[in-house]
Amino acid sequence: MKSMKPQTQANKLTLITSGTGKTGRRVAMRLEERSLPIRIGSRSGNPAFDWTNPTTWVPALKGVDAVYVTYQPDLAFPGAAATVRAFADVAIENGVRRLILLSGRGEDGALLAEQAIRESGAAWTIVRASWFYQNFSEHFLLDAVRSGEVAFPGGRVAEPFVDADDIADIVVAALTDDRHVGQLYEVTGPRLLTFNEAVGEIAQATGRDIQYLAISPADYQAGMIEHGIPRDIAELLSELFATVLDGRNTFVTDGIQRALGRAPRDFAQYAKTTAATGVWNVNR
Repeated sequence: MKSMKPQTQANKLTLITSGTGKTGRRVAMRLEERSLPIRIGSRSGNPAFDWTNPTTWVPALKGVDAVYVTYQPDLAFPGAAATVRAFADVAIENGVRRLILLSGRGEDGALLAEQAIRESGAAWTIVRASWFYQNFSEHFLLDAVRSGEVAFPGGRVAEPFVDADDIADIVVAALTDDRHVGQLYEVTGPRLLTFNEAVGEIAQATGRDIQYLAISPADYQAGMIEHGIPRDIAELLSELFATVLDGRNTFVTDGIQRALGRAPRDFAQYAKTTAATGVWNVNR
């Protein structure tokens, strides 16, 4: 009888859904640096992975031991939790043993998705986060920062922004160390910042005049539609921002310290390091 090759960490395959996103590509890079096998889950991947097309799930899960679950566009959107539950069931049926979920702070839909992962039968870890530092430098608010005016419905609420690199470090730890099984890490940066203060720190780091303009969710929604975002998506995003920026997340946590044994990275260091790359330069 032919003997089975023992499965070690070195030959376990990890599927990274949304593997080209802010945290997904960081997790991929860290696993590759350890020479650990990965599969990038994306519509352009081989095999392709698409949250909206369940027929792509089984091919993407073939031979996979662990999955980093990052749902797009957001767990707060209608039907997201049901999709995550269905995906988790398919994953377990196809031999997946570990699920790591990126969840959202203060989102009812995210809590339902967390429940689905907990009840999946897999060894699970949940990383619950909110606004990334990198929202200012990677796609979402990047053009606004470059323009010198960040118009956003953040009001005066203080947010414990968190570094996507810290999240990636936790996810990699959870994928490679059983100590994190069954843990929920609610992660934040080390201090609270209003959007005005965050933009001010970016302005200081760049030496540019960059202003924050607090606008209403309705005005922001209208702006999204004007820039080509479908009306239904714009409405959902506007509702999400109004919900999570109502003060419910205005506190810091020790999730990063518990998971990694170190303090979270500070926004000022992020701003200084990112400014040095030139990504916020006007002529980019």
